[in-house]
This record gives sequence, C-alpha cells and structure tokens, in this order.
Amino acid sequence: MTATLVAARLERDVVIARGPGTADYLQGQLAQDVAALGDGDSAWSLLLEPQGKMVAVLRITRATVDEYLLDVDTGWADAVVARLERFKLRTACDFTAVRWPAISYRGPGAEAVEADAPIVAAAAWAGVEGVDVVGPDVAGLEVVAGAELVTAGQFDLLRIGAGWPAMGAEIDASTIPAASGVVDIAASFTKGCYTGQELVARIDSRGNNTPTRLVGLRAAPGTPVVAGAPVTVGGEPAGTVTSVATDSDGSVAALVYLRRAHEAAGVGEVGAEPGPATVELLELPVRP
Repeated sequence: MTATLVAARLERDVVIARGPGTADYLQGQLAQDVAALGDGDSAWSLLLEPQGKMVAVLRITRATVDEYLLDVDTGWADAVVARLERFKLRTACDFTAVRWPAISYRGPGAEAVEADAPIVAAAAWAGVEGVDVVGPDVAGLEVVAGAELVTAGQFDLLRIGAGWPAMGAEIDASTIPAASGVVDIAASFTKGCYTGQELVARIDSRGNNTPTRLVGLRAAPGTPVVAGAPVTVGGEPAGTVTSVATDSDGSVAALVYLRRAHEAAGVGEVGAEPGPATVELLELPVRP
C-alpha cells in the first residue's frame, strides 16, 4: 500500500463503441448495469463468454447516450472487439480499438484529481484511492502537483499488494470470474440478463466457493519466485504464482491462485532449484 499519492505514466487499450444501438447492446453483453450510467460515469465490468468464462475485466465510461468507451489492459482490445462483434446481429453499433496514454494515480488524494480527458475514472484498489486519466492527449498532461512519479514496475508492485488482477496474468480464458475477486465491483445482480450470467449467479448463490482463490505471497530478498511457479503447502500441490514484483528492499511480492482447501495465511514453498524456497502466504485486503 502507499501512504502518499503516486502517479504512473502507462497506456490503456480503449474500445470506442458508437451508434444508436450501443447502450442496449452493451447492456445485454456486459455484467455491469450500463443503463444506470450517466454521461461521464464509469464502472468496472466483466465481459464473458456464453458459458461464463472470462474475456476481460474492463471499465466502461459513458461519453454520450450513443458512445461508450471500454478501457482494458494493453494488448486486450482485439479480444474485446472480437467477442462483442460475435453477437452483434443487425445492431447499430460499431467498435474501434485504439491505444491511449494514461496517468494512473493511487494513494491519498487521488479521488480529488481533475483532468481534461475522455476518461477520468475512479480506480480504487483495496484500501487505496485511485483515479485513471486516459485519453489521446494525456501524454501531454503534467502530473498533478504533490504526486510522486513512479515506474511501471513500482506501480505493478502496488497492484500486486492490493490484489488487483491483471489481464494475461490473473485473468485469461480459463478464469472463473469469482476466483479473480472482482465480481463484487464489476457485476450487477439486479440488472437482468446478460451473456455469461448463469455461471456468475450460480457461484454467487453458493457463496463464491470457487476451486481456487487469489491470495498474496511474500518472500525474502533473492527468493527465486517467478510467474508460473508451483506453490506447495506441507509438500502438497497448492497453487500457482501469477504475478511477481520486487520491493525496494529486495523482498518479493506475488499473487497466487491457491486451492481453496488450503488456508491463505501461513507458510508455503515455491518450487526452485536446488530446492523449494519458503514463502509466506497472505490473505488479500478486502475490496471496498
């Protein structure tokens, strides 16, 4: 977590959705209640396959009644467009993928940040205020006074500490939505039907008891923790490392999909040569 306001210059893929049929179409395709958004409002959402598996965690911003901006981690706009085009039958809605620069703020005071950009959206992580400023001209904007500019690697360390999943790391086509930990802020349970809803609703009704869940990992400096490494608890297979970052003191922070049979808080091992390395497994912060 961060005790001061930080900013990182990043990029976001953006899908521009335009046309008189856009709102109705997205309402039936996204897990979020699109109809509840007013001009300038933003919300996290899930885009799912019909069987309920993940396509993307994205954010939707209503620009006007006929135009919406869907921003997602870089490299994933094409997958979002392909999925949305697949079921767009005789609907007056067009999708254009672009990549826009972004300034992401995290820490105390982030929610007060103002900027002239198409997307100025709340992006709170667990216990950390956040705002993302995204647009074609954002590269020319100055970082707000008082914010410390950090590298993409330092920003990723904050993301891992907060347990926020990243596309391609914690989220891919095999991910069960509830296992990622974002369903509570990215899906509406009152909006009505949308593609892929059945799996989300069924798991929610059963207490979100997915086979795996996302937890944190900490290890001493120099511990060889890498993405994809197996995690064991008591010598038994327990999970897989997904994201890894190194703190300023050299210690290792990571995210792990841990099998639900294992407690999150405790000692585990990560497979490494010449032998398993001891790591600490932690419960992630509770999302607001």
